[in-house]
Amino acid sequence: MFMKLVILYRPLSEHGSKTEEFMREYRRIYPESKIEVIEIDTREGMAMASLYDVVQYPAILALRTDGSVADIWQGDNFPLMQEVLATTRT
Repeated sequence: MFMKLVILYRPLSEHGSKTEEFMREYRRIYPESKIEVIEIDTREGMAMASLYDVVQYPAILALRTDGSVADIWQGDNFPLMQEVLATTRT
């Protein structure tokens, strides 16, 4: 089942550049994967954070096609690329 990867973050935060580096690397390694990037301080970002109980940023959500969470990583401990791919490809 293919899943969508959503990244919630603040671009101008202390974790902004690390998050953007993660996204660039992920897209480079897995160009066919879809990543939706949402700034947390937008209406959409706040709604998504509330919906999925995100309390730390940045947050990386692997969502199933029905919108349920397959996995979530919060805070500045980013997952390994292999972990994300394994989750989004199952």
